[in-house]
Amino acid sequence: MKIGIGADPYGVELKEAIKAHLVAAGHNCMDIGGSVDQQRPYYEVAHELAGKLTTGAIERGILVCGTGMGMAIMANKHPGVYAAVCEDPSAAIRARSINNANVLTLGGLLTAPVKAKEITDAFLRTDFKSSWEEPIQAFLDQSMSDIRNIEAEVFRADRL
Repeated sequence: MKIGIGADPYGVELKEAIKAHLVAAGHNCMDIGGSVDQQRPYYEVAHELAGKLTTGAIERGILVCGTGMGMAIMANKHPGVYAAVCEDPSAAIRARSINNANVLTLGGLLTAPVKAKEITDAFLRTDFKSSWEEPIQAFLDQSMSDIRNIEAEVFRADRL
């Protein structure tokens, strides 16, 4: 899987630990930026990663800032990007299986590397609708269609 990963100054150390973990697991990582030498604001990194996700250059994204919240807010300004702050593996599983989240955001000030790796693994191994019975899967499919329609309406209105 091709995964984009980026961080602001508060997330660089955790980003590097996660990136090494992903590469060791055989994933192709596109480093969007943020390093000790090249510090970037959270909103620039999130915007760039979200753009790569919407064009198909990456399949999923991981963003790390101080709390994960700023990155999620910025990434979610892009249509088709569903970023979720996850503080444990259970939240990551639910974000994927229920909400079809395609970007994981983490807090570099809040999450230890060992926990971040567990959260990342849960996020990447969980498919949308996994472990749900057919009636709930049908609802989830319909919800994604409804969400895309709302996005189209909102983003079209923003451009008028």
